[in-house]
Amino acid sequence: MRITLCNEVIAPMPFPAQCEYAAKLGYDGLEVAPYTLSEEPQRMGTAQIAAARAAAEDAGIAVTGLHWLLVKPAGLSITSRDDAVRRRTVDAMLALVDLCAELGGRYLVHGSPQQRRIEAGDTREAALARAKACFAAAAERAAKAGVIYCVEPLAPDATPLINTLEEAAALVNEIGNPALRSMLDCSAAGRSEAEPPSALVERWVPSGMIAHVQVNDRNRRGPGQGEQRFAPLFAALLRNGYRGDVAVEPFDYVPDGPGAAARAVGYIRGILEALGQQ
Repeated sequence: MRITLCNEVIAPMPFPAQCEYAAKLGYDGLEVAPYTLSEEPQRMGTAQIAAARAAAEDAGIAVTGLHWLLVKPAGLSITSRDDAVRRRTVDAMLALVDLCAELGGRYLVHGSPQQRRIEAGDTREAALARAKACFAAAAERAAKAGVIYCVEPLAPDATPLINTLEEAAALVNEIGNPALRSMLDCSAAGRSEAEPPSALVERWVPSGMIAHVQVNDRNRRGPGQGEQRFAPLFAALLRNGYRGDVAVEPFDYVPDGPGAAARAVGYIRGILEALGQQ
């Protein structure tokens, strides 16, 4: 189980400095938001990709995967009724699958709530059908690239589409591609699921549906900076043989990005040590 940091937390730093800082804190990797690398990440060239991978390798840290996939370029959507918009969106998704593989990543997390809203006058069923087609195309490319594409359940205050692991699992199972899975975001789960994250792990990890985990409190701060307790989560992950990555993804940085990153990894390493994993 690798502990990784979502890189937008320290994005004001140049990418090589992000890699060095995360490594010094004790992270195993960075989970990269593509928009932090380029205004048009789907068009990154070979030299730019090689430079990013070399920066991680030089710091002794991995690029574990990608998330916040559709922030840039602007105007993307997997639910739009405009066929041209969806074509551009799928093209971006496919390019990001390739980017993930070229950077050495294992997975992509598809959250991007603004890019999966239900348009005015549309129905949930129609929007979900269009999203399903986009996810199916991404899954095909992920299978060829040897990575996992994760559908991220998000809380209803972020998006009305795919809010629980149950809903994500139904979509994944309908598509039926082993390269398409789901994941657990603890903050979102704390606001949308009836069960705590540890119970969700017990239920979904044995089936293989949870391919990735992001740790954050329901208050959107880092793990250990709110009411949620994460020792039961890590105990459940270990008990169920989870072998994926765990990414720190706060949204509210307290006291600041670098400080939040430092506090989170210390908290998690302390839990793992107490559980006999270090």
